[in-house]
Amino acid sequence: MKRIVQKFISLLALLSLEVIVLWAAFIGCLLLFLFMANTVFIEQDTALDVALFKFAETHTNEQNTRIMKAISYFASVEYLMVVPPLFVLLFSFYKDLRWYGLKILIISFSSSVLNQGMKHVFERPRPEIAMLHQSGLSFPSGHAMIGGAFYGLLIYIVWRTVANKVWRFILVILLTALILLIGYSRIYLRVHYATDVLAGYAMGILWLMASVYLMRRLEKIYVAKFELQA
Repeated sequence: MKRIVQKFISLLALLSLEVIVLWAAFIGCLLLFLFMANTVFIEQDTALDVALFKFAETHTNEQNTRIMKAISYFASVEYLMVVPPLFVLLFSFYKDLRWYGLKILIISFSSSVLNQGMKHVFERPRPEIAMLHQSGLSFPSGHAMIGGAFYGLLIYIVWRTVANKVWRFILVILLTALILLIGYSRIYLRVHYATDVLAGYAMGILWLMASVYLMRRLEKIYVAKFELQA
C-alpha cells in the first residue's frame, strides 16, 4: 500500500512538473512575441537585425547559399502544400495514428492562414537586401511560424509514439535542428529579419500548443460519444 501511495505521489509530481513546463513555455513564447513586436514597431530598434545580417555576411558564399536555399525549401509553400496531406495518407493506414494525421493537416493549414492574417496586420516590408525575390510581407516569418508549428507537431508525435528512447531522442534532436536551421536560412538569405524569425517561432509554438490542447479535448469528447453509441 505504501508503495502505491508513493508511486501516486510521484506521478502527481511529474504531472505538475509537466504542467509547469508547458505553461512556462506558453507564457515565454507569448512574451517573446510581444517583445519582438514592441522592438520592431514601437521602439523601432534594428540592432538585433543588423547584428544577425552582419554575422551572416561572415560566411556568405556560393556553396552556403545553395545549402541555405535547400534548407529553406523544407518550410516553403510548395513543400507544405504536399507533405502534410502525405502524412495524413500514411497515418490513415494505422489506426493509432489517424488522429495525428488530422492534427497535422488542421494545424498546418490554420497556422498558414493565421500567419497571412498577422502579416497583413503588421505590414512590415521585407528587407531590401534580400538575396531571393519573395513576395508578401515580413513579420512574422511564415517559414519560422508555419514550419515551427509543423515540425514542432512532428516532435510531439515522435515523443508520444516512438517507444525506443534512443530513436526518440535522435529524431527530436534532428527535427529541432531543422527548425532552427530553417529560421536561420531566412536570415542568411536576407528575406527576413531576425526579429521576424523569432516572432515566427514564438507564434508558431503558441499556436501549436493551443491547437494540440483543443484537439485533445475534442478527441476525448469524440471518443466518449463513440463509446456511448457503441
